Amino acid sequence: MRIAATADLHFTPQRFAALHEQLNRVRDEADIFVVAGDLTNFGQPDEMEPLLNAFVRLRVPVIAVLGNHDYESDKQDELMRMMVAGGVKVLDGSTYQRDGVGFAGTKGFVGGFGRGLLTAFGEAEVKTFVRAGIDEAVKLERAMSQLRTTKRVVVLHYSPIAATVDGEAREIYPFLGSSRLAEVVDRHGADLVLHGHAHNGKLDGGTAGGIPVHNVAITLLQAQNPSMVYRVFDV
Repeated sequence: MRIAATADLHFTPQRFAALHEQLNRVRDEADIFVVAGDLTNFGQPDEMEPLLNAFVRLRVPVIAVLGNHDYESDKQDELMRMMVAGGVKVLDGSTYQRDGVGFAGTKGFVGGFGRGLLTAFGEAEVKTFVRAGIDEAVKLERAMSQLRTTKRVVVLHYSPIAATVDGEAREIYPFLGSSRLAEVVDRHGADLVLHGHAHNGKLDGGTAGGIPVHNVAITLLQAQNPSMVYRVFDV
């Protein structure tokens, strides 16, 4: 299976023509199109509607998770309903299987990596913050435990490892992802992990268990090649 993947489109209606032109090769180069969060800029339905029209024209299955920008206006539930109605397979602690390949995904959350991982100690506000990250890891655990396919792809918005956020300011590393997600991936096994969010990170990395992790933020892809708006993986 050929998987075209991107993230952080931050789509606004003014970008429809440009995005449609940029994506017109997807159907010739891939069997599946994955968007790893931040589909919209401000999480507004009037941003999502034309984006879905562009997706329909791809004529390949579209799989997506939401990102933090999609939550900005507190209309994430409405956005997800629109996406499902438009034929997008939305992963939110859930799975999608096609042609022997299983996809599991969730948005993920922040919290830090390795020894710098924030723990639930101290003020109630800190515990609430950490609980949000744990809840997202549990959602991913639930999704991955449901997969019965030998080939597995994990889709996240936030990074599960520090290596693919390298290039961002070190002060914001804890806000770019959480190694709790990588722990789940290593426990269940996967062929690759796709994420976005770190616009200035690194393209490639891996979990402690050796599972490939790829940052497909569109700004990062275009830093390699201005015409590159997605990356194709073979699974």
